[in-house]
Amino acid sequence: MALGREGARLIVSDVDMAGAEDCAKAIRDAGGEAIALRQDVTSEGGWKEVIAQAQTAYGRLDVLVNNAGIAILKPLDDLTLADWNRQIDVNLTSVFLGCKYAAPAMRASGGGSIVNLSSVAGLVGLQTCTAYGAAKGGVRIMSKVLAAELGKDKIRCNSVHPGFIWTNMQSGAQSGGRASAEAATAGLPLGRVGEPEDIANCILYLASDESNYVTGAEFTVDAGMTAV
Repeated sequence: MALGREGARLIVSDVDMAGAEDCAKAIRDAGGEAIALRQDVTSEGGWKEVIAQAQTAYGRLDVLVNNAGIAILKPLDDLTLADWNRQIDVNLTSVFLGCKYAAPAMRASGGGSIVNLSSVAGLVGLQTCTAYGAAKGGVRIMSKVLAAELGKDKIRCNSVHPGFIWTNMQSGAQSGGRASAEAATAGLPLGRVGEPEDIANCILYLASDESNYVTGAEFTVDAGMTAV
């Protein structure tokens, strides 16, 4: 929604096609431009198809936001290999695939910006986050490597590290609902749960020309969680 308000022409993709269509419709109803596509981000062929459809629809690709993710939070003893593999596939391999197939399209457009969603769990050790943290830490380093590799092509790559943000994933992880999330964040410097708009505004900056000298950086949007 934030990108749409600023004039971006968007591809909204999700394994949940109904959700993608609802999002794209909301963007259009607000005066923006958006197309919904079904995408399994763990599918290499799916990535090729979505990038091709973006180029067909709009003639170019300037920005990629790798935002798909899942959280299976369990202590090490309870974490299965299937749990591990699923989180690595969705949270890390999908980012690799997105970057791999977006880069040639951006190169053809004369450059672009890749924004990869990591997490505070990719910066510090959090209990029950063995696989989730490993994947998000991988996203952080991959973003720096790609910034170094793709800079010559005027393609920037940065990572964003959210803290406690009230999203569908967070609500599913908090058995006590919003109240337990508020209690968990009360001791942070800013003392509150974050909203999706807090992350969107950071992504908007990184997607825009206002950040055209920013690459290989990591942006914590966490109310000061990793500062104390």
